[in-house]
Amino acid sequence: QVQLMESGGGLVQAGGSLRLSCAASGSIFSIHDMAWYRQAPGKLREPVTVITSDGVTNYATSVKGRFTISRDNAKNTVYLQMNSLKPEDTGVYYCNAEVRAPGIDGTKDYWGQGTQVTVSS
Repeated sequence: QVQLMESGGGLVQAGGSLRLSCAASGSIFSIHDMAWYRQAPGKLREPVTVITSDGVTNYATSVKGRFTISRDNAKNTVYLQMNSLKPEDTGVYYCNAEVRAPGIDGTKDYWGQGTQVTVSS
């Protein structure tokens, strides 16, 4: 059983910073892509950023230049450094990982439980 555990959310003023972490645990052979998604109130969940196992990154246009994704493969952990936060960044942030694990043919997507980020104006 694979679990993703997020931490680091909270309340911050506009212009501030937060750092999110997401650690994968359980029986894992390898983790391919790791990503962050977010869901604002009344809106659909949307992709924010993704990082491959080789460290190649991609960002949504709305966060480019302000957010940085990184990962520690030895710890099966992905991070999201969020700077210059805006009220429109408010939402629940979810971690996603594409995992190879025992008993799974190929890979399977796993999700964290979500962590709330609130940016006040």
